[in-house]
Amino acid sequence: MSVVRAQGSCVAIRSLSPSSSINRCSHAHGSAASSDDATCGTPAWIGKGLTCVCFKRKGAYERICINLTPQQAKRLKRLKHRMKAYFDASNPDHKEALRALWSATFPGQDLHGLISDQWKEMGWQGKDPSTDFRGAGFISLENLLFFAKTFSTSFQRLLKKQGGERAAWEYPFAVAGVNITFMIMQMLDLDATKPRTFIRSVFLQMLSENEWAFDLLYCVAFVIMDKQWLERNATYMEFNDVLKSTRTQLEKELLMDDVLRIEDMPSYSLLC
Repeated sequence: MSVVRAQGSCVAIRSLSPSSSINRCSHAHGSAASSDDATCGTPAWIGKGLTCVCFKRKGAYERICINLTPQQAKRLKRLKHRMKAYFDASNPDHKEALRALWSATFPGQDLHGLISDQWKEMGWQGKDPSTDFRGAGFISLENLLFFAKTFSTSFQRLLKKQGGERAAWEYPFAVAGVNITFMIMQMLDLDATKPRTFIRSVFLQMLSENEWAFDLLYCVAFVIMDKQWLERNATYMEFNDVLKSTRTQLEKELLMDDVLRIEDMPSYSLLC
């Protein structure tokens, strides 16, 4: 990420595709500022759909502005809608998605019912997985299903806890997945009226490159979490600490110079 730093100034720090417009600014504190410069110092909206983030980092001000294209705005709206949808046990589409998750997780194994002790094999807390979706909603089910269908080898490896020296008290796979969804939602802060971090702005650019950027980021987060779990030789009681370090690693990779797509993240190579 090429950053031009100067004491008391801020500039855009990321090279984005032509689909997004970048505004650069130089803002000297205590001096007269142009209408554009006036937005420096705090996150702000500039015009319709233009996000601007400016904050102090390592003694200098850094700023990124993204003018949302119609496609970006449409994809962001769709993602926000997905994030707000609760799992509805009476919704035929939701029930079908749950059955699809079972089929993708345990191919060839019949499911006796949407409420069944069989679900515990996947790492749900009880026989009714719908109770575990309350924390992150229907999108957490969609994320698991996307992972199972897109990266089946990695999905099955994590489900079966293959590879590495495992703890006697392992994290429950499915419930961990719901927590990862919720963690990413918090990290991206997409519901905020005003953008507060570079992470959000960088992700919006990635969303313009791939409509499934959120789901791909979820898959990357899951393999990072499992990798850190093994490196720490963690047990269930340390799950929250591992989740925090997973978020830290995600943020670090998203802000790397040459990461413009989810597929560019170093940890994406862990998926198969």
